[in-house]
Amino acid sequence: MEIQRKIYDKLREWKKTTNGKKALLIEGARRIGKSTVAEEFGKKEYKSYILIDFNKTPKKVRDLFDDFTNPDVFFQSLSLEYNTRLYRRESLFIFDEIQKFPKAREMIKYLVADGRYDYLETGSLISIKENVEGITLPSEERKLRMYPLDFEEFASFLGEDLLLEYIADCYTKKVPLERTLHNKAMRLFKEYMLVGGMPQAVKAYIHGDRDFALADIEKRDILNLYRDDIRKAARKYSSRVSAIFENVPAYLSTHEKKVTLSNIEKGATFDKYGDPFFWLDDSMICNLCYRCNDPDVGLALNKNNSYVKCYLGDTGLLVSLAFSENELADTNLYKQIMDGNLSVNQGMLYENAIAQIIAAKGKKLFFYTRYNEEKHRNDIEIDFLLSNESKTKFRIIPIEVKSSKNYSTVSLDKFDNLFSRRISESIIIHPKNLVQMDNMIKIPPYMAFAAL
Repeated sequence: MEIQRKIYDKLREWKKTTNGKKALLIEGARRIGKSTVAEEFGKKEYKSYILIDFNKTPKKVRDLFDDFTNPDVFFQSLSLEYNTRLYRRESLFIFDEIQKFPKAREMIKYLVADGRYDYLETGSLISIKENVEGITLPSEERKLRMYPLDFEEFASFLGEDLLLEYIADCYTKKVPLERTLHNKAMRLFKEYMLVGGMPQAVKAYIHGDRDFALADIEKRDILNLYRDDIRKAARKYSSRVSAIFENVPAYLSTHEKKVTLSNIEKGATFDKYGDPFFWLDDSMICNLCYRCNDPDVGLALNKNNSYVKCYLGDTGLLVSLAFSENELADTNLYKQIMDGNLSVNQGMLYENAIAQIIAAKGKKLFFYTRYNEEKHRNDIEIDFLLSNESKTKFRIIPIEVKSSKNYSTVSLDKFDNLFSRRISESIIIHPKNLVQMDNMIKIPPYMAFAAL
């Protein structure tokens, strides 16, 4: 059974609305399932399809793209090479790993203009952006970002669609879940944090009778692929990118969770590390969260590029990056996390998971802190800020993530006093059931997909 991905519906919408007038480029990090969903789409939605994997395409196929003077010969040659009959307006070409052969991407302009077939492109995002030198990027190309499995996709693959519907309905009505179902949903969310949303890891976990260790093996393979990408793609500053990447768990384990460059290199500045940060963000390996200096005006307009938190793109990968194989081999560690007894690191996982949920919805990540000169420390710390993205009726939603059942709301209360006229609603994400208050709602993390 294949994992049902939400992006599939967006592919169907693309096919319906563009009617061959636009190709579609699926962007994303490595190993998130781009090729799988593209091929599944070709099988189900077209009479025939041809998948050209540019990782292993023979030279004679590549040569065809260099000589497109006769489209009839071009398509005939591909039909014969892949032993697939083509049908006008009923066949799909999938250009897989397009970053390996930019010439094919440049050809999209002429292929779309020809009008006979539809075209999907997939590839590792950062490599796509870097391998464009000397080619003309096609305006006939639409882009669509893809992410690791979110909590809904994970739960659905485990057969929990009815539970998801119940969670969404409870949020809409602003009522708590029945206690037994709340406990079940919390356990499911913790499973998701430990396993993550990389398809190979999820399948290994499910097919291996929910063995966390089997998922961990797959995740470590993916982390090594990312390390290879960093060494090869970020040549100019690979050591700096690597230093940030490897230290993400260390940053998130601190109280403030912000990146402290002095821990990497003495005298380091954000001017020097700007490109490495952007590389990790562009690659979708990491999600960057910037401090907003003045949320009373706007978030993106007032972000501070030198005050940043760095979350991993997938929380399951963060678990494998944070703990050694020997640590994870000790089943007691899994038990501690599932039972909620690993205080500091559990907070790191919850916050990373919420960052992942926000990013997957296409929203930028921002946070807020205020430094108190008298106390020589921050007296307000808000984990995330969302906005309604309105330019005329701007409203903000402060979000605090709590991994413990016992906590204070001092920061949120102070923030509300400062910006009350601009706040639409405050959200606390905590392990307990839903609680609705005057201008604040407290929700469990499994409900974040419906609330954010």
